[in-house]
Amino acid sequence: MKLKHWEEALRLIEGKNFANLGTLMLDGSPQVTPVWVDHDGELIIVNTAEGRIKLRNVTKDPRVAVSIFDQDNPYNKILIRGTVVETTKKGAEEHIDKMAMKYRGLAKYPWGQPGISRVLIKIRPSRISK
Repeated sequence: MKLKHWEEALRLIEGKNFANLGTLMLDGSPQVTPVWVDHDGELIIVNTAEGRIKLRNVTKDPRVAVSIFDQDNPYNKILIRGTVVETTKKGAEEHIDKMAMKYRGLAKYPWGQPGISRVLIKIRPSRISK
């Protein structure tokens, strides 16, 4: 089932637009992080590193919100609520290089730290609004 505004969300995700990922802290308070964003046609994908607060938060409570706006026209925006359905290291190192190319024009992500693995956060949208 396609959600209302999904095609508009895909256009913004495919553009060089940053997203804001909202997660919930253990005490229920909100936490928001600007992130690079991607999709696989069905799920929204955010790449992070082990130890980051957003990964700890979604491991405890998978409910998230994502907002994305057009960098050229901030009034063109999408608001998404959803659930993290998977966190995985599989493909995460290659994916961060893809994101470095999209957002920075770099073939290889240059800020990796030895011993810290990348992790993909996969989000199933449940509601999309404008």
